[in-house]
Amino acid sequence: MSDIDVATINRWWSDRLTPVDGKRAVERITAHRDFSTLRAAMSYAVEWRLLDRNPLLGMRQKSVQGRKVVRFLSPDEESRLRAALTARDKRGVQGRANANADRRRYGQAVLPDLPQNGYTDHLTPVVLLAMNTGMRRGELLSLEWSDIDLGAKIITVQARKAKSGKQRHIPLNAEALRVVTRWREQCEGLGQVFEPQDVKKGWGALLTAAKITGFRFHDLRHHFASKLVMAGVDLNTVRELLGHSDITMTLRYAHLGPEHLAAAVEKLAA
Repeated sequence: MSDIDVATINRWWSDRLTPVDGKRAVERITAHRDFSTLRAAMSYAVEWRLLDRNPLLGMRQKSVQGRKVVRFLSPDEESRLRAALTARDKRGVQGRANANADRRRYGQAVLPDLPQNGYTDHLTPVVLLAMNTGMRRGELLSLEWSDIDLGAKIITVQARKAKSGKQRHIPLNAEALRVVTRWREQCEGLGQVFEPQDVKKGWGALLTAAKITGFRFHDLRHHFASKLVMAGVDLNTVRELLGHSDITMTLRYAHLGPEHLAAAVEKLAA
């Protein structure tokens, strides 16, 4: 720790925000949170007399301003995304049926049959759940079946898996419930909900098929929040569903509900 100084942190900050070998850089808010944690740890080290001083205390704060525009799907984009998912699943189901027919013809071992209304793999369930719950990719891909209560229609994000470190409960709406129920019928319904725990390749191909650009998987979370605000849901409820520790992060969606601001101001004229 005694080797850490301002120059070291400046190099580290630059490295964290620079993509390397195709690996996406972290968000500024993530790097800032890590910096704050390190600075606090070094302050404790000074308090416990492990260090003489904390060189990071006087360091100029880094900007945490990230993406300026909240990206969410237009109605047309959402329709194209859903159509691409449906077409992908139909091709996958038919492809599996054709492959198994050939295997049976030649006396080879067959793969598990996919139901006619089933999913090719976990991509469609993951995407539709993201759109209907606002869960982060890591939260979705680390889900276990014990986290889902179909009777109560609730998904529980465990504290150890949540970015905020706090447990939260997300109600399953009608579509999310149908997706989870159908997916459970297609797999064992034990242990991890989704295997393998990656969607990068499938997600990229899906966006290409839907002709959607400038849209990240994380933007499905913005899409969820944006639709809630535009439907009149108050920001504090949106904050609770997203798992934000305070209202600051949620305020980025406030401009999407201008009719509510106008109604509030109009009351002054009554």
